[in-house]
Amino acid sequence: MEESAPILVITCAAIAREVNEIKKLGQWVQMDLQAITADLHARPEKIPAAVAKKIDQAAGSYEHIFVAYGDCGTAGELDRVLEERGVKRLPGAHCYDFLAGRETYAEMQEEEPGTFYLTDFLAQHFQRLVIEILGIDRHPELMEMYFGNYTRLVYLAQTDSDELTAMASAAAAQLGLRFERKFTGMGEMVPELDAAMQEALWRN
Repeated sequence: MEESAPILVITCAAIAREVNEIKKLGQWVQMDLQAITADLHARPEKIPAAVAKKIDQAAGSYEHIFVAYGDCGTAGELDRVLEERGVKRLPGAHCYDFLAGRETYAEMQEEEPGTFYLTDFLAQHFQRLVIEILGIDRHPELMEMYFGNYTRLVYLAQTDSDELTAMASAAAAQLGLRFERKFTGMGEMVPELDAAMQEALWRN
């Protein structure tokens, strides 16, 4: 590893593009980025072990390690393995939380609890990461079981793309949900990653 990279950010592939864009904007040559497959969205119980493995493999090679994940359905298990290793993560329950902003996300949840969220990545890969992984393409009867209690789909847009908006709208139609779009940009990721970078540089 080059001496110029004292910090490693471990992230879900679903937000790796955003993390990399923030890295470029900040000109953070001191940051390395490693992504874990977004397929684990459907198997959140596997996220803590996958993140822990990345951390353990990098131990001793970096001055600082930071995790760009929410809890992501691990029921606190991710925080447990991070605490054991002295590693911090982005705050929030899901990436929707820090992309929309914690206060805005909480308001949307209170306003309409039956809300399904998409990001740029999930809109682009909706068929594979939602329909196929959940088996709905093979067993359409599962649609009601998974989505029967949802009433709307909110697309949290990181980029102003007509193509991605159309994909998200089509996903809402496929699920039979009301469609809404909210432009978020990078949300709260920028200040959180900046704080992690500054801590790494200070330690270095």
